[in-house]
Amino acid sequence: MTRFFSLLLLFAVALTTACKRTTIIPDEELAMIFRDAFLTNAYIDHKAVRIDSLNLYTPIFAHYGYTTEDVQLTIGNFSKRKSARLGDVVERAIEMLEEEGLKHDLAVTKLDTIRNVAVRTAERVVLQDSLIRVRTLKDSVRLQFSLPAEVGEYELTYEFRIDSLDKNKRLYRRTWIERNDSTQVNVQINALARNRDIPVTRKITTDSTAREVKIHLLTFPESPKRPSITVRDLKVTFSPPERHAIEQLYEKQLGIRIFADEFIRAACEKDSIQ
Repeated sequence: MTRFFSLLLLFAVALTTACKRTTIIPDEELAMIFRDAFLTNAYIDHKAVRIDSLNLYTPIFAHYGYTTEDVQLTIGNFSKRKSARLGDVVERAIEMLEEEGLKHDLAVTKLDTIRNVAVRTAERVVLQDSLIRVRTLKDSVRLQFSLPAEVGEYELTYEFRIDSLDKNKRLYRRTWIERNDSTQVNVQINALARNRDIPVTRKITTDSTAREVKIHLLTFPESPKRPSITVRDLKVTFSPPERHAIEQLYEKQLGIRIFADEFIRAACEKDSIQ
């Protein structure tokens, strides 16, 4: 996989080697160029063809009647077009490959990898705490969190233990989304088990109507008594929608290096871990 991303870097470098022109490529044709470039990379990687030239993509551009400078100018122009997103063009190229999936399974697999790298790059931790101990009613507020909502998915993970010193008969976890109109949706209430370490994973998906993500790891019955609960390795990770992640990745590279070092480094680090 590392070799594949190196070939993508060659594509980026090739875009910087031509004379200036003023032709702007229509979005649909640009998507076709990306599609052909991805297919070329997949074929070369599969056949182990040795590449000694940075002119690998010049014939692709020429096939559609454009030069490397035209591609460079077009991609750079996206930053000036308020209603246009480079991520949409990339998504269209992916759709083209998927439509031809039976013939180009290998290329589609490569594009799936690009999706994964984009999402992984866009992920960020929005809440984290290694250890929280709650031994009084007053301490229980430490397990109540409100996160400003963005469109995407929040993954909550942690481990908890309610020990024998806890005096409550029933305790609950409650998570929900508060909308802009103050209504509550996606409410989930779960009873908490006692006297053993319990790992928890919960995913919360938000849309444009969401204002806050509410997480109450500890909710009492009507007559609360002294609690004794320990929460370890609390983490909330936010991931934007796949399309947004791809847009962010490509928009970072609007200086034409659309498959630049940051993109390749993320892929290579993942490769080395595996």
